[in-house]
Amino acid sequence: MKTEPKVRYYLGANTPGGFYSLYDQLLDPEEMEEVLILKGGPGCGKSTLMGRVAARAEAMGLPVEYIRCSGDPDSLDAILLPDRHAAIMDGTAPHVLEPRLAGAVERYVDLGACYDHVSLKRIRGELEQAMKGYKGCYARAYRCLRAAAELAADRAALLQTPALEEKMRKRARGILSRECRRRGQGEGRVQRRFLSAITHKGVLVEFETVEAQCRRVYELSDHYGLGHLLLAQLLSGATAAGWDAIACPSPLFPERLEHLILPQLSLAFVTTGSGAAYPGRPFRRLRIDAMVERELLQRSRARLHFSQKVSAALLDEAVSSLAQAKAMHDALERLYNPHVDFEQVGATAEVIAGELLGNGSEQGNTETSTEPAEGQEM
Repeated sequence: MKTEPKVRYYLGANTPGGFYSLYDQLLDPEEMEEVLILKGGPGCGKSTLMGRVAARAEAMGLPVEYIRCSGDPDSLDAILLPDRHAAIMDGTAPHVLEPRLAGAVERYVDLGACYDHVSLKRIRGELEQAMKGYKGCYARAYRCLRAAAELAADRAALLQTPALEEKMRKRARGILSRECRRRGQGEGRVQRRFLSAITHKGVLVEFETVEAQCRRVYELSDHYGLGHLLLAQLLSGATAAGWDAIACPSPLFPERLEHLILPQLSLAFVTTGSGAAYPGRPFRRLRIDAMVERELLQRSRARLHFSQKVSAALLDEAVSSLAQAKAMHDALERLYNPHVDFEQVGATAEVIAGELLGNGSEQGNTETSTEPAEGQEM
């Protein structure tokens, strides 16, 4: 039986400048009614708790937006329940969220209360040893990403000419005239989400999210990092016409767009070429590479080939360092897990599900509760 595609994004990214946060984009402060901020260290069940509440919501037929962790894509950083105007998020570093209306909207949930503090004191030395080298792996990954980004920026600068920019503007005008006719309302709102992430598994793109939200997909085939010129024009035109947009930056260049989703139009623009291949059948495919001046491309072919080869090697090294960091974090969680009361975590998940979803679960105070049972998390 085929399962329905899920909506998954990232709000944090491993970038050349280090960890890049979009966590302030998770919520519209004016619309949110309940925000639970989870606190607690490694292995205490934050991701597991969120997964249980999300599963309960889906069983009730409610939409769920999953925010995956770029450090461990199998773990959750947050879930958004739009129909309940509610969210649960991991409030520990590096994605710390400060309450705006503490108590009235945001509440803390202390999953650290599920630790057996007495037994953890006995393995303090092992915990300290397991933490060594973790930050160094991330520092090395970011150095490799900086070098890869420098080469990618050089390729784009080499090929970006006034003639190319005019072609992009013309192409954008044509697409907008077909797809984004004016709604007769004000300007559309923009949300920022990462659709892709550089992880210990490599570069991941959440194409399932596109399929969940859009029937028509334009695929931009782009090997030289030029597609953002077209996407910026499309974003500007679509919002000016009154359509809301989800603007998805590139992890390598967070100031540039890599994908664009217009949910109200069931329309998406996804970039492929140097990242993951689009697995579906696009509505239309645009060859961004073919818009580059042919003579310039031929003259620069050897330089571009060398640059892309070195960039790919640097990206592989970054992924390798992220994998080392993930292995260290897993070892740390294995030390913590036997000293966590996962029954208390599960009970906390039930209380939270009852409060947020109104499903008749026992109500209670979640301020001092912990997270759900089996399962590991970042």
